[in-house]
Amino acid sequence: MEELRIQYVNLELQGNHESHYTQGFSSKTLVVRRGAPFKITLLLKGRAFNPHTDTLMFRILLGRLYAEFPVTFSKQGSPSRWSAYFTPKGLNPNSPSLYISSPASSSIGRYSVQLHVLTQHGQKGYVVGDFVLLCNPWCSEDAVYIPFEDQREEYVNNDSGLLYMGTPKNLESRPWSFDQYEPEILDICLKLLQVSPQYGRNLHSDPIYLSRVVSAMINCEDDRGVLRGNWLGDFKNGVNPSKWTGSADILRQWAKSKFSPVMYGQCWVFAAVMCTVMRALGIPSRVITNFNSAHDTNGNLVIEEFYSETGKKLPHSKDSIWNFHVWVECWMTRPDLGAGFDGWQVLDPTPQERSGGIFCCGPAPVKAIRDRRVDLVYDIPFVYAEVNADVHTVIVKQGQVLSSSTDTERVGSLIVTQTIGSPRPQNITGNYKPTKAMSLHRSKSATFSRESTHKRGSTRGLSVSLSLLKVPVAGENITFTVMVTNTESIPKVLREHVNAQTKKYNRSPSGTFWEVHNVVRIAPHEAKVIHHLIDHAQYESLMGDDLVNLAVVMEDEFTQERVLASEEFNITSPQLSIQIADEDSVMLHKEHTALVVFCNTFSVPVSGLLTVTGSGLIEGEMHSRIQLFNPGCTMERSFSFIPRMVGKKMLQATLVLKNNSAKIVGYRMISVKSA
Repeated sequence: MEELRIQYVNLELQGNHESHYTQGFSSKTLVVRRGAPFKITLLLKGRAFNPHTDTLMFRILLGRLYAEFPVTFSKQGSPSRWSAYFTPKGLNPNSPSLYISSPASSSIGRYSVQLHVLTQHGQKGYVVGDFVLLCNPWCSEDAVYIPFEDQREEYVNNDSGLLYMGTPKNLESRPWSFDQYEPEILDICLKLLQVSPQYGRNLHSDPIYLSRVVSAMINCEDDRGVLRGNWLGDFKNGVNPSKWTGSADILRQWAKSKFSPVMYGQCWVFAAVMCTVMRALGIPSRVITNFNSAHDTNGNLVIEEFYSETGKKLPHSKDSIWNFHVWVECWMTRPDLGAGFDGWQVLDPTPQERSGGIFCCGPAPVKAIRDRRVDLVYDIPFVYAEVNADVHTVIVKQGQVLSSSTDTERVGSLIVTQTIGSPRPQNITGNYKPTKAMSLHRSKSATFSRESTHKRGSTRGLSVSLSLLKVPVAGENITFTVMVTNTESIPKVLREHVNAQTKKYNRSPSGTFWEVHNVVRIAPHEAKVIHHLIDHAQYESLMGDDLVNLAVVMEDEFTQERVLASEEFNITSPQLSIQIADEDSVMLHKEHTALVVFCNTFSVPVSGLLTVTGSGLIEGEMHSRIQLFNPGCTMERSFSFIPRMVGKKMLQATLVLKNNSAKIVGYRMISVKSA
């Protein structure tokens, strides 16, 4: 009798990738999800398979872990063990098909497979090859199971999205390419786990543990992590964080350098790269922006801010409020805490405070943050303070406190993520804290009366508010009003001090670039509106990613009572528009054309470098140098692209100006159809 030999093993890549929702990852490597069976077919040589006398035995290996199991004719294997069974629809003895099934709690990673054929004449072993096993949010037994298909599509499969920055009244959406399907990226994400000094000390299967490992590895403070942070403004030895547009360049550079940190990142870059890694591993993830995010260094839930008597913000406090801070939420069960804390968990890879001795944060259940369960793990007190601290504002002169007030609503005033299937932000503030009905366009105001907490008591009453008349746009004047109301029955003579400073989103303001001082006379019970204008020429050269801190101090000449109102806002940059020829008929592997258009709304001529990217649409980057063109003129550039993946894909364009610090961006979502 001829010997039974295996000539070829077909890993059924296309069919397995479709059934495991892993089509985009690789055309050469089998990528499957735990808790679901995958199919392989054997091509035999010599003689046919005899189920009565022959046995097939698999051995799968992941590092030092391994499992051995035979191929049976029963699908009813133990859900907690690896198993294999022949196709129930009839057995082809010359080319048998079979399914391998993994437990929903299996360790993730790159497995190698060996197959042993046992016959009456002995046994022979074969090396089948490798496959990658990921978490499975489609499997109800998996700890990362998320119940709705639109959530899985958005938070696992989607390879692009929008990050939100700016201020609560003027959200700036920044396109980002997560790039999890780009060549090499999945391998790099798996390597990131192996490089971590924490990895291997616990189960490779637990998303709680995996997420802490990834949170620590995105920054480089304790290990050979991916990114080095830089908030000082000098980026000459690396890349300005604002110039990154996707995760692939960062992860590839890290891997190519043999795991030296990539320079540089800030909070949105750390969060976006972590979102890439978690989606690649199969853990549902989304990027979150917390506006007016507190960094409470002493844990007393109070952030102090100091102003001079003329409205200049002073860098006197160790605590800080970032105009926005960006982190990640990942979806998982929390068996360590109980079912009440399953669901979205905060994970923050930006290195701020140590957790368990290393720079990472989370997973902190969002439900525990809302309920102030600061007794639970992980890092709930820190995140709670980021969204709930009070702001104590003090006006000082030569070390003496002139007046003070407390704002209990400013911190965490708006928390957003991208809406599923839409470019609009979704307000999720109510997930983190009880909220009052509020408008995104509410103006900031401060009211001081006899109940206010002044160092010097006062019986006089003033109300002051500051309101922008429209969203500030680059190239246009900034117009705003100060409303002052005399709530007493006597006239007042007031000194108005208005001060504008530029600031980074995470730091105190720098020097004053505009100020005005006036005398205001106001009758009893009068409400007076004072109009102000900042000419665009006075701020245009200062901006880029900077914001403006605008403050007014009203001083009563008689009582010397001082009242402050302030507003921090961003300047909206003009945008690039992208037009696609035959947009409704973009086909896989067919050449198409995109037209990038920009109108110069600045008051001076501009020039720069235009870069176009698109995961699944363009290999690498396309560049075009833009020569100097005048205010009011329009620039157009056309690019061709050949889609290599079906589905919704993001085409991005970025114009970095040579003689202006503003960064001009634009994007277009393109629906690619199969040919």
